[in-house]
Amino acid sequence: MIPVDAPYAPWFLGAVLVALVAVLAWRAGTKDRREFRRFKRLRSTKLRQKTMRKWLLESLAWFGGSALIVLVLVWQFVPPMVEQVYAWPLVAGVRHAAESSDLVFGLLVGGAMGLLAAVILAVFLGRNAKEVPTIGDIHALLPRTRAELKYGWALSINAGIVEELLLRLALPTLIFAVFGNALVAVVASLLVFAAMHAYQGIAGVVGSFVVGAVLMAIFLTTGSILWAILAHALFDLRSLVLIPVVVYQVHLPESERRPKKEEAEPVEAKTDQATQANTRPQGTAR
Repeated sequence: MIPVDAPYAPWFLGAVLVALVAVLAWRAGTKDRREFRRFKRLRSTKLRQKTMRKWLLESLAWFGGSALIVLVLVWQFVPPMVEQVYAWPLVAGVRHAAESSDLVFGLLVGGAMGLLAAVILAVFLGRNAKEVPTIGDIHALLPRTRAELKYGWALSINAGIVEELLLRLALPTLIFAVFGNALVAVVASLLVFAAMHAYQGIAGVVGSFVVGAVLMAIFLTTGSILWAILAHALFDLRSLVLIPVVVYQVHLPESERRPKKEEAEPVEAKTDQATQANTRPQGTAR
């Protein structure tokens, strides 16, 4: 660990920050976008599973490994960064109210649980829809078979852990260690998190910034990265497990999945069209 007062700390950690951001930018701007375009063209579930497994291992090694290395270097800077954040009026007010009143704490917890319940309920209410709205272009990522569901679970839990450790804890602390400003650290890390989802399009970038801000607020107000990890994992499980199971019933054989309303109507429509075609006099304009 590098001491907070080490004169070489800003220069050395600045070099680490430049290297880390450069690799993240390369992944977001080139690697992830290229691989996602290829993934969208895949039709074989075996090839899709192979790619998912590759992404899982790469994420665990790259994001997890980077988070571990950076945290070892900057762990001494976590307390001063958090202390500066707690001095912000809004954060201080929320924390003071939650600590001094069981009612306020209960309202915060109840509000969070209510929001989670609403997100889950929305999935069940839309189970008969042809397609469930998502934040960004991620429909290709949704598991399509029972075999792919296990990767939905694994990718969601892995993302909750390694992305929060790197992008909500390690990266902001690294930025703070270089610039000494917690606000700069928080905003810059949120921008990096949003840019990491560039492969999902503009909607994905904007949505990821909002989600990242919520996760950052959870981390900063509770003082524990574990709550942010849990919230992130649950949010991804909603997309990669709950939607495929509830809406598309991918856990069932295709013969047992309920037909969509849009799929039931064309049968009669095709029959009517066939009848009209057979009764139409020859030479009639079509």
